[in-house]
Parts: sequence; structure tokens; C-alpha cells
Amino acid sequence: MRFFPLALSAAALAVAIVPVAPAQAAALPVIQITKIYYNSPGSPDNGANVSLNGEWAQLKNTTRKAINLRGWTLRDKTKAADHVYMFGAFTLGAGKTVTVRTGKGKDTATTRHWGRAGGTFAYIWNQTSDAGFVRDPLGKLVDSCSYNSSRVAWVDCR
Repeated sequence: MRFFPLALSAAALAVAIVPVAPAQAAALPVIQITKIYYNSPGSPDNGANVSLNGEWAQLKNTTRKAINLRGWTLRDKTKAADHVYMFGAFTLGAGKTVTVRTGKGKDTATTRHWGRAGGTFAYIWNQTSDAGFVRDPLGKLVDSCSYNSSRVAWVDCR
């Protein structure tokens, strides 16, 4: 019994000097909105395709595996059905980024096009405040990014 207080003191000291790990940072979403360029160069204008394609959102696969994005959606906070971009057959490689442009163009492994046209009403991202949302095929929110500024043309969402 004589050694019990000493053993208890040693145990207390050992606990006291064990480094405490900081709270674990929130895990990155598997698909992350990294940037929204909401004020295309030269806008407001007449909604020409070059200006529409100057408006875009970038999504990054933060995992070490390719992800099939068929059925995934990107949208702004507007409830309009035509403000939803749905990925068709498209796989985003591990660690890769895809840019979704508002206008029309040829889709590639790094760029997709919303296909919008029709003048100034074709823009997706509001120039002063809006939010982007990425959902998986089941409709589960995977990531979002919002902004509230007309002083800059884009927001870094990382």
C-alpha cells in the first residue's frame, strides 16, 4: 500500500504530459466547390456566349479515386429548374478539377458547359450575392459556397 500514492501520482503525471490532439478538422467534401467566377469580364452586357462562358464554377474531386458524376447537380440558390446543371456521363479523376461554364461549348475532361443562351437572362450566378450547391445523385448536399460582394468578380470557396 505504501507505493499506491506514488503509482497514482505517476499515472496522473503521465496523463498530464500526454499531448492533447486538437479537434479534428472537418473532412473535405468528396466533391468541393473551389471557386465561383460570378462577374464575367465585360458584364453586364448582352449575354454573348463569350461572356456567359466567363462565368463559371470549379469543382474538385478531393479523394484519391475517380468519381462518376452522372446524376450529380450544381445549382445556385434560385429555385428555377433551368438553374440546375446535371452531369451526364462524366468521371472526375482523383484530385482533378472540372470547370462548369454557363454558356455553350465543347465539353472536355476539364470543362463542361451549362449550354445557356438568350441574353442577360441566361446568366446563372448573381453579380452581388448568391450560393452554389453540389448534390449527389440521391439529392444529398455534398458542398456549398456563398458570396455577398460586388467588389470582386469571384469567390474562393476553399
